Amino acid sequence: TLIECEDAGVAVQQLDPGGLDGVVLGLHGVRRRFSTSQRAAGKMRSMNPTETVDAAITSRMSCRAFTVQEVPRQTLLEILAVASRAPSGTNTQPWQVYVLQGATRDGLIAKVCAAHDAVYADPALAPRYREEYDYYPTKWGSPFLERRRENGWGLYQLLGIQKGEKDKMHAQHQGNYRFFDSPVGLMFTLDRAMGRGSLVDYGMFMQNIMVAARGHGLHTCPQAAWNGFSSIVLPHIAAGPDEMMVCCMALGYADQSALINGYITPRVPPGSFTRWLD
Repeated sequence: TLIECEDAGVAVQQLDPGGLDGVVLGLHGVRRRFSTSQRAAGKMRSMNPTETVDAAITSRMSCRAFTVQEVPRQTLLEILAVASRAPSGTNTQPWQVYVLQGATRDGLIAKVCAAHDAVYADPALAPRYREEYDYYPTKWGSPFLERRRENGWGLYQLLGIQKGEKDKMHAQHQGNYRFFDSPVGLMFTLDRAMGRGSLVDYGMFMQNIMVAARGHGLHTCPQAAWNGFSSIVLPHIAAGPDEMMVCCMALGYADQSALINGYITPRVPPGSFTRWLD
């Protein structure tokens, strides 16, 4: 079933047991459309199941420039239906999704960008905007600090932003609050009564969204940057009083001509994070 909050421009997807056949049909529909309408259709048809899944995962990236091409609501519903098959502790399914498009999306962008600019102009305003939970550590250590620096400076170097160019850094960072020009913004919330394990469940759900999006030729960018402005976001999307903000995601068609989309973050090899116990 689809429940719409027209006054806030919010669409919340909730699947009931009676919708299972629709989900199955939706899955088949994805396959049919993928085989006929995506540019990579011929290649995907020639892949075996392992190659297809691996391609969807490894082609996922944090897209930071999108085209204005709209994403049909039915496509979004199918992605969310597939993603809802993510596991969760005792099947709690703790996710709540708000889909922002059109005027609702634009209105939130205007509010949060104004707040972001105000904090940049007067850092004393920063305490007004706090994350509800710590996404990052309060004190960084190795090797995480080195990886973080490599990521940040690698991106800035590609864009020609030098150390100390604060105005350019601010402008680049504000791209987060514009959903990197994607036509769709997804806001994820969680009931505050839920435990920390629900954040693990949420991660699996969001990964499913990102991988399923690739099957439709779409790209995504998960964003924690919005969390600090939850005091603006939650009222805007008409979230309930017991909901806390988990994070956000931009979704749409990648701008293939954008230089920034050429930045692919490195990964350490399995040997660096795996221990074999015989």
